[in-house]
Amino acid sequence: MFEFTHGLDSSFQMWATFVFIAVAFGFYLSERASMEMTSVGLICILLVFFHFFPVVSPTGFNLVDPVRILHGFSNPALITVLALLVVGHGMVKTGTVDHGARVILSLVRSRGGPVLAMLIALIVVITISAFLNNIPVVVIFIPIMQALANRFGQSASKWMMPLSYAAVFGGMTTLIGSGTNLLVNSALIEMGQEPFGFFDFTVPGLIMASAGLVYITVIVPRLLPDRDDASDQINQREGKHFLSQITVGQNANLIGEKALGGIFRGLPDITVRMILRDNQTVLPPFEDFEIKSQDILVIAATRMALKEALTRSEPGMLHPDLEENVYAQSGDLSLKPWEDGEQVLAEAMVVPASRLIGRTLSQIGFRYKTNCVVVGILRRSRMVRTRITDIRLQAGDVLLLQGPSKNVDGLKNNRDVVLIEWSTEELPVLDHAHRALGIFSLVILFAATGTVPIVVSALCGAAAMVAFQVINIEQAFRALDSKIVTTIAAALALGVALQETGGAVFIARGLVSAMEGQSTTTILSVFFLLVAVSANIVSAKACAVLFTPIAVDIARVIGAPPEAFALAVVFAANCSFASPLGYQTNILVMAPGGYRFMDFVRVGVPLVLLMWVVFTLFVPWFYKL
Repeated sequence: MFEFTHGLDSSFQMWATFVFIAVAFGFYLSERASMEMTSVGLICILLVFFHFFPVVSPTGFNLVDPVRILHGFSNPALITVLALLVVGHGMVKTGTVDHGARVILSLVRSRGGPVLAMLIALIVVITISAFLNNIPVVVIFIPIMQALANRFGQSASKWMMPLSYAAVFGGMTTLIGSGTNLLVNSALIEMGQEPFGFFDFTVPGLIMASAGLVYITVIVPRLLPDRDDASDQINQREGKHFLSQITVGQNANLIGEKALGGIFRGLPDITVRMILRDNQTVLPPFEDFEIKSQDILVIAATRMALKEALTRSEPGMLHPDLEENVYAQSGDLSLKPWEDGEQVLAEAMVVPASRLIGRTLSQIGFRYKTNCVVVGILRRSRMVRTRITDIRLQAGDVLLLQGPSKNVDGLKNNRDVVLIEWSTEELPVLDHAHRALGIFSLVILFAATGTVPIVVSALCGAAAMVAFQVINIEQAFRALDSKIVTTIAAALALGVALQETGGAVFIARGLVSAMEGQSTTTILSVFFLLVAVSANIVSAKACAVLFTPIAVDIARVIGAPPEAFALAVVFAANCSFASPLGYQTNILVMAPGGYRFMDFVRVGVPLVLLMWVVFTLFVPWFYKL
């Protein structure tokens, strides 16, 4: 049975905890220090303070000792979130999610107008986000939403914010849909309450997601500014067209492909500039021209289109045939070290006074000296209509390179080119896609059926991703987010202090006293709004940890089921729509959408109010309050 005595016995520590919370929130908002430093500093302050001013139990033990304060680093919810990040990275790394997204894009492009296209795309985002971390989902769909915006002649600013919100909606529907949900669940376990099951709040989550989906599809594009300049800046990078070439192999999927209207359907978003067959040149239009084995297609395409071609086609399709006699006499061409290991795509610029200037790729032997293949050349002055193997390089040419990451990194020491470091990105390893999908499916199956606890399922899934070589150990560690680790650990430490000093009871009693005589539904509604407002000021995860003990204490005071108030924390903490600070996906879409802070306020405040109304109308009825 819960006793309301800690707050009286530990009033000094309770008020000190409130001060620590206020100061931490101030630092998070002002960004005077990184989130990691603020979180670690807060933990250190709590360790020192409660060492000298302990909260003593009746048996003489310090209730907020270092073990309790540092317990957040080993909290099952944190371990689950980190493990799911690794599993999600495996899905992204193998191109599994990206491939599915591209299929959806091809379907959306051929159906209806912009509203229907946005609706279909956002439903897919919601579905995926229910089972995967929201951040990689948003990263994958940003270029897809940009492509849809271009398809309908709209600015990307109309599509980016709905994308972020849809990912949040998806996270509301299952227990693993968001780290916020897992933290609330973990806090319930810490307090001895019945935890949520995998699909326990799926029904109310779908109701709220449906209401929000209508709003972001129909109303939000009308509220958002049409910032063509921001869209142009984004498209300027993607609009660069590299010259490349395709050598059609004996078993290539392109064999037998015919041009309809001068366009080859097997080469989406790629412009064929000329075709070489038996030393004869065929120029556009290619009406009824049929591709045959050993044809050489000279193409122009954006980096994104070339990346898709590299990942969905047979290996080496974009690797030009080179006769580099010097290497052929002394080397073993069958080894092809440039195809070994994890592949990355990067750009490098030919510098003035480079030894490459005036020479062709065949003469240079670039791939044999660097173990990197030039799959495209960008010449800013004009688009050359010739094979890239015949182009004599000039200063300022940008080479699109593919190769093992260690060899691409080695170009930093190359005096002939300068590596454009921000341009480096990993290529999906499609050979492991089935493994990744199988592991992910088992993680979801075991967690959803309750065969094993979620933390066991997620951690075993992360280990399997490494054991079955879907990703390596370095990639697994890179998938982890230091902000998540430190912020969650600090929030959990504050939650312990808030609970053991009686702060949670104090706030709960204060809220109940202020609403004396009001119904349970009204108290629940006001509490939801309080958490939702807080989530737009500070981190959603911090709100989840801090408000869960308050929610349980309010339910105990008024005799209501704790599940309803815990669910209020789950949904309200996810309602960080009115600020880019509360949720990381909002920050991700700021640059692509060209948004300002007030754009989130203008669009997000009505959405928060809508979620509040839907929650107030449905959840009390759902729990029969």
